[in-house]
Amino acid sequence: MARTSTASLKEKRLKQERISMVTAYDYSTAMLVDKAGIDMILVGDSLGNVVLGYENTLAVTMEDMIHHSKAVVRGTRNAMVVGDMPFLSYHISIEEAVRNAGRFVQEAGVQAVKLEGGQERIATVKAILDAQIPVMGHIGLTPQSVNAFGGFKVQGKDLETANKLIKDAKALDAAGVFAIVLEGVPAKLAQRVTAEVSVPTIGIGAGVYCDGQVLVINDMLGMTSGHVPKFVKKFANLEPLIISALQDYKREVEEGTFPGEEHSFTINDDVLQKLY
Repeated sequence: MARTSTASLKEKRLKQERISMVTAYDYSTAMLVDKAGIDMILVGDSLGNVVLGYENTLAVTMEDMIHHSKAVVRGTRNAMVVGDMPFLSYHISIEEAVRNAGRFVQEAGVQAVKLEGGQERIATVKAILDAQIPVMGHIGLTPQSVNAFGGFKVQGKDLETANKLIKDAKALDAAGVFAIVLEGVPAKLAQRVTAEVSVPTIGIGAGVYCDGQVLVINDMLGMTSGHVPKFVKKFANLEPLIISALQDYKREVEEGTFPGEEHSFTINDDVLQKLY
């Protein structure tokens, strides 16, 4: 099975085949995602929330992203791995944006990068593409703009912002991105955007009409408690299972029932007798 490519994603859209994408942040998880046949893995800057424990994604650095992307790439054979460009890695200058995108490819081994923003990022997108690095766009609710938005709010609900979303998508498409993430967008607006562009749209909180979907793996597997966004479906509920397993381990250690004989190694009695 060949690794998912920009060409195979385009073919999927033409055949009206849906595209699956999830986040992963480490080698072991990436291996499981790859074995499951998921098309794409996003090494998301959401690792700031779910792995590093930050309040949002703004504190995530390029070093964080490179470190985790390397691990994910080592765990994959078939899925396309997309590196998420973190806050300030592409905002200061186009030259720095290209350099950081290049680090994702050269140091981490990802096949593409993702960055947030629409018309205001076109020059940056084109420069990265000129460096022969595939780019995935990301518009709508862009988490790196959480302070500017005043919180995590659905985008495109009024005429002005809905029109801007369509213009942003068309500009990214014309610039040459291979796919566009639509986050926190009304489903019918996402349907309109999808019809207006020639590349696959990947939804997260954008309804069923997108060409594909992406979810944070910790959310979809139910690995954490607390607030669950409306757009998340828990395909498993691992938190109580993991806690139960750890509690069983703790109890058996304290009772002295683990490790058992079957978990222990042996030594010849003759050797023991000769010890001094």
